[in-house]
Amino acid sequence: MLPASPASRNPDPADLLAWYDRHRRVLPWRARPGERPDPYRVWLSEIMLQQTTVQAVKPYYEAFLARFPTVEALAEAPSEAVMQAWAGLGYYSRARNLHACAKAVIEGHGGRFPADEEALRALPGIGVYTAAAVAAIAFDIPAAAVDGNVERVMTRLFAIEAPLPGSKPVIREAARGLVPESRPGDFAQALMDLGATICTPRRPACALCPWMAACAARAAGTQETYPRKEKKRAREMRRGAAFVAERSDGAILLRTRPASGLLGSMAEPPGSEWRADYPLSQAILDAPLDARWRKLPGVVRHVFTHFPLEVTVFHARLAADVQAPEGMRFTQRAALAQEPLPSLMKKVLDHALGRALDASASPVQGSRW
Repeated sequence: MLPASPASRNPDPADLLAWYDRHRRVLPWRARPGERPDPYRVWLSEIMLQQTTVQAVKPYYEAFLARFPTVEALAEAPSEAVMQAWAGLGYYSRARNLHACAKAVIEGHGGRFPADEEALRALPGIGVYTAAAVAAIAFDIPAAAVDGNVERVMTRLFAIEAPLPGSKPVIREAARGLVPESRPGDFAQALMDLGATICTPRRPACALCPWMAACAARAAGTQETYPRKEKKRAREMRRGAAFVAERSDGAILLRTRPASGLLGSMAEPPGSEWRADYPLSQAILDAPLDARWRKLPGVVRHVFTHFPLEVTVFHARLAADVQAPEGMRFTQRAALAQEPLPSLMKKVLDHALGRALDASASPVQGSRW
């Protein structure tokens, strides 16, 4: 049950739609007024936008779409090509699920995304939010698509005191009660735009909001205190080692991470596990082969959703005829851009190859990758 609102009137979806018609964002995946949305583009953008900003997604979306312009093209692509195109976007299970979903659409739905919220949820990688967003935007089905922006709008609009994540069911109920039968797709995108451009986390522009008079938090002057959130526990630092082996012909030793788990199916220089109690004094025991390993100064820092990480990097130079250990490969520097290297591993290679070149009087031929 939603709390009684102290605002002067109830929020009217028509007010938000009128605002959207004037101020809608122009986005590469968004259909223009009067155009029919492409379900493939809507779905692709929603998967990419999970845990990622619009500005970060734009170049990836356009490059990905140029490479895989249809769901058929994506389904037929090798998994390595999909992972390479995704490299740098993070949360790599999304890419694996994206590929699996494309195949499921081809095999189970004749190449067409189902125009049904429950059927969409049955596809790989599509959860409650994404199913509602695709249903609403691509098929104009009255569905409540509630992401972080919408959660913020709803908690302020109705002054929902219960903290996240426990308040999610109440927030979804609030959003569901506002979805109009007419133009539900535009309404879903209008809510997203409102949260992204007006009802922002800090210093919301309430004077420009089409729902200012209906907002309970604004009426109480407490809009910046919403949404309420449970206190986060401190995340424990993890540490590990990475080993960058560089042959005299410029090739770098890489391997592919297991398909499941963090950074699944992505490429990396071989390294250790990541633990809070990782013994750096014994890191050499995790080296992939015998070599004159040199510990480089400094560390590579990276932050994952659940923990921060510090990686100590070791570098070794090898003869050109050294063969890769089983399950690994040597990749020439010129071909590193074709490897599905996540941001962390690019930082490790930059750290190692830059330091190695700086420290050597006779650098390996070729420029930094």
